[in-house]
Amino acid sequence: MIRSTSEMAQEKREHMRGGDGTVTLTPALQPGDYAANLRLFSRITLPQGASIGYHIHEGEEELFYFLSGTAEFNDNGVARMVSAGDATVTGSGQGHAVRNIGNEPVEILAVIAML
Repeated sequence: MIRSTSEMAQEKREHMRGGDGTVTLTPALQPGDYAANLRLFSRITLPQGASIGYHIHEGEEELFYFLSGTAEFNDNGVARMVSAGDATVTGSGQGHAVRNIGNEPVEILAVIAML
């Protein structure tokens, strides 16, 4: 199966998880397209100043791979700067948040795997 960019519908989320601004999700694949136990396989775009608020994952883990931009990543209460090429894992029972602190959009490949 191949899904082209033109076939991927964008979804705008205002104040995602209590964050600032409007975040765009572009699911690359949808549940049912694959056999893996995934809840999400998506590009996430945070424009300048936008964020995803702090939240905790239960029974799943979220993987981020930063494609572009500079962000502050809150990893269980510890803030670190991340940029293109960096990756994060938020396991079950752990929390995270991400905020665009740069002048260009932050692009993230996000995968949520159910445990």
